Amino acid sequence: MNDFTRWIDLEGAVNVRDLGGLATVDGGTTRFGRVYRSDNLQGLTGRDVERLVDELKLRHVVDLRSGPEVSLEGPGPLTRVPEVTIHHHTFFAEGGRYTDVDADTGGADGTIGGIDADKVLPWQRRAEADAAELRVTGFYYGYLRDRPDSVVAALRAMSADDGAAVVHCAAGKDRTGVVCALALEIAGATREAIVDDYVATGERIEGILARLRASSTYREDLDTRTADEHRPRREYIEQFLRVLDERFGGPLEWLAAQGWTAADSRALKSRLRD
Repeated sequence: MNDFTRWIDLEGAVNVRDLGGLATVDGGTTRFGRVYRSDNLQGLTGRDVERLVDELKLRHVVDLRSGPEVSLEGPGPLTRVPEVTIHHHTFFAEGGRYTDVDADTGGADGTIGGIDADKVLPWQRRAEADAAELRVTGFYYGYLRDRPDSVVAALRAMSADDGAAVVHCAAGKDRTGVVCALALEIAGATREAIVDDYVATGERIEGILARLRASSTYREDLDTRTADEHRPRREYIEQFLRVLDERFGGPLEWLAAQGWTAADSRALKSRLRD
């Protein structure tokens, strides 16, 4: 995997990369120039918009932020571009008041981001050293539990074949990480490649947090923890995928139970594969 070619450097976003170039189980790679992932797109400059729309042929934005986030941040630059369609599919189970930037903070009442740990984390009696992993995994599973409709709709929007798509949330780390992991699983990426893509956000975590702290929407959720505490870790997404394997037979089986079809898989796979 060549991370140098996957990163897209913009003036108004720092966690933008291509889902192309990732190894697949049949020995191939995912296709460049079809699906991108990103942090918040509110700060895009005119030059950024021109590059995305004219050069990279961006036509679909899959926005996973909550309703309050969108309202508080206001319309972003891409909402004013007629060639671009905005698909808003909130996952709703944000850990802070507005967002997922505090995803691994548990409540004093035993909840994790508003999720009942007893119901979501049947493995919670494991060693205390695993606590952070369990919190984040439980939070991620909460997206699937609370808004399976949004998960499926986001993946379908990423399958559109009339131009490139970008999926984003606030940091481009948790909600975006879960959807991209599922999309890559559908495309036949190896688990190692999926995990590598997830943790790549950590390379730019300081810049991501600096951008979010500049906004009152996110600042309060972020200020109590260090950059390293926000860093995505391999064991988080590995455990998330392992739970889907053990409880549902795998991500594809979970999706099928939510109405995802073989035709849906073919459409997304054709976007991400040669």
